[in-house]
Amino acid sequence: MGVAFAKTPKGQAEITSKTGGLTPRQRRVLIMIDGKRTVDELRDMLQSDDLQHTLGMLEEDGYIMAASMTDSSGASQKLSAPLPPITAFRELSGATDPLKLQQARNFMSNTLNAFVGTLGNSSLLGRIEQAEGHAGLRALYDEWYHALVMSREGKREAEALRAKLLLVI
Repeated sequence: MGVAFAKTPKGQAEITSKTGGLTPRQRRVLIMIDGKRTVDELRDMLQSDDLQHTLGMLEEDGYIMAASMTDSSGASQKLSAPLPPITAFRELSGATDPLKLQQARNFMSNTLNAFVGTLGNSSLLGRIEQAEGHAGLRALYDEWYHALVMSREGKREAEALRAKLLLVI
């Protein structure tokens, strides 16, 4: 099954206004979304490691929504209601696990220090230390990931590091 995304009114407005603060990569993905191309087709066109992450961010921020699904025979079916947002994060239980929270905090800080360095990231490192709960760390996730993929060494390891962090965040 393949999902095709379409721009929401907010996404359409972003194309002309450029006021949402999207990165060039996020903007390029938003432009390519037309309600017909499936995620697999976008992946083939864009050749990117983090397409799923970018689509999730665009959907969570209200720029896109799932428009149709294609089954294995290739038949496309329009959705009568939007699918729930796709998110990489696991479902949080009611109680916060302090061990997993500290593991996530340490992982984010250690990977930044190892792959990017503290120079230029001290603000992010401070916010990671001050983040309240998993929700606070999840709010910093995009910035953490972006910092990693902007470094040469981090870019090579970004997907593996992302997968490890998602186990505890």
